[in-house]
Order: sequence, then C-alpha cells, then structure tokens
Amino acid sequence: MAFRPFFYGNSVVAFQAPLLLMREHTLKIKVLIVLVAIVSVAIAALMRSPSVNDIAIPSDNDAIERGRYLVHAGGCISCHEDDAGTLSGGMAIESPFGTFYASNITPDPVTGIGNWQGSDFLLALKHGRTPEGSFYFPAFPYRAYADISETDVLDIAAYLMSLDPVTASTPEHDLPAWTGRWQMAGWNLLADMAEPEPASYDDPQLARGAYLAQTLGHCGECHTPRNALGIPQYDQAFAGGELPDGHVEAINTEALANWSEDDLALFLFIGLKPDGDYVGGKMEPVIEHNTGQLTDEDRQAMAAFFKRGL
Repeated sequence: MAFRPFFYGNSVVAFQAPLLLMREHTLKIKVLIVLVAIVSVAIAALMRSPSVNDIAIPSDNDAIERGRYLVHAGGCISCHEDDAGTLSGGMAIESPFGTFYASNITPDPVTGIGNWQGSDFLLALKHGRTPEGSFYFPAFPYRAYADISETDVLDIAAYLMSLDPVTASTPEHDLPAWTGRWQMAGWNLLADMAEPEPASYDDPQLARGAYLAQTLGHCGECHTPRNALGIPQYDQAFAGGELPDGHVEAINTEALANWSEDDLALFLFIGLKPDGDYVGGKMEPVIEHNTGQLTDEDRQAMAAFFKRGL
C-alpha cells in the first residue's frame, strides 16, 4: 500500500511558506551579488590608469628649446622654482583642503623625475596620474593641462630632462587625515560631469589665445570660483576666485570692459595696468616667469581671447 502524506487544514500552506522565504532570500542574494559586481567594475574603471602612447622623449635642441618656451607658458616656474633658481620644488601651496608642496621636477632619479619615460609625462600632465598609476591632487593643474597636445608634452619633457638634476626632497602634503589620493577618482568624475565641452574657434588667434590662457597658462585655476568640493564653477569662468590668502580678481569680459586688447597685452608683458599701477602679489611671478616670457604674438592672442573669446 503506497504511503500518502496526510495534512490537516492549512498545513500545506505552512509547509510552502519556508520555501517561498528561501527563494526570496536567494533572489536578494543574487541581486546583491550583481550590484556588488557592478559597483566593483565601476570602481575598477575609475581607478584604472589610462592608456597612453609609449613615445620616446626627444632630445634634439629644437625640442628642448620649444620645451623651454612651453615651461614658461605653462607657469611651471612660478610654482616649482626654489630659492636657488632651480625647479626642485618645495613651495607651499595653501588651499581650503590643506597645504600642498610643489614637487621636484629636475631629472634627479631619486627625488625628481629622472626615471620618467614619455608615457609618464603624458599620464601626469594629461591625466593627473603618477608613474605608478596613483592620483595627483588637483593642486597640480592637470585638468587644465589635459588639452595640451602630446607633442607639447614631450617637448616639455625634453627641456626638463635637459636640466641639471637637483637632489632635493620636498615635504609631504599637510592634509587632513581623511584625505586620500584614491578620493580623486570620484572627484575627477564629478569634475568631468560639471565641465562643459570646450569652445571651438574659427579665428586662429582666438584659438591660440584660448590654448595659452585656458590650457597652458591655466588661468582659470585661480581666477574661476570653486564650489565646496573645490570643483571650478564653469558657468562663472574667470569671474574671480578665493584663495586662503585673499581674493583673486576677475578677468572676465565684464571686469576687462574698460581694457583694450593692447592694454591687456602690455599688462601680460610688464604687469602695468591701464590706470598706471603695477600688479603685485602672486601675479608678479606669473608676469615675470610666464606671460612676460611669451612672444608679442602670443600675448596679443591671449589678450584677444579675454576680450573677444569669452
């Protein structure tokens, strides 16, 4: 005689309930695993070092001379020059997030960039990454430098590698304990979301001026206000910024309304304003080492950009 299970009342329902709960629990685990996998892939994508071309650093005199000009145009000297006139760094850069120290960019193999390859320069200037794949903090203006051409990056490398190496260790950044380089992955993502597409110019003079002012000269790094996270407020480009040691003047169309292009070009050359005063403060080394070293044509291009390109 075959055995038949015998149930009373709602016993079948009571028997099925644990099975339904088990299936629901299994489904939740599967969903959680999928979510963890998606998040892990997203984090890995953010942390992965960008792929760049493995290009040799040129060593010919023409490349070195072009690089010398670009180092001036890029404002490297204003931050990286030490008291002895070398680019061994050490200058303190104060910010609302702590104090950063400019690095040694002489070709010393231990404390500087002596072991860098062409790809390391491309990673640093265009992507804000160290040779090991870690992140630079945006006190180094890599987001502005991102649009530098590869040729210009390698010419900059050629010049820096031609300098005398200086053994000089720079201090560690003085930052809150909760601040880490890995956080720059998320910061860069938020900055990417906020940044608009760059404007294009049919006028070659305006295009050159934009490249010198926005990219190489990274004028917006100081002259554009930032939000609480330190991300530039791009809808207020060049409207003036705030630094721990004071206000940075606006250089947008409204602020320069009473300046002519020739006024601005002369200011970029010797720091003389239309009212007869000379610029002071942190703009002095910018005029001396950056814009004052440009050709008249390039200064006129920058002036044209600020007057007609914004």
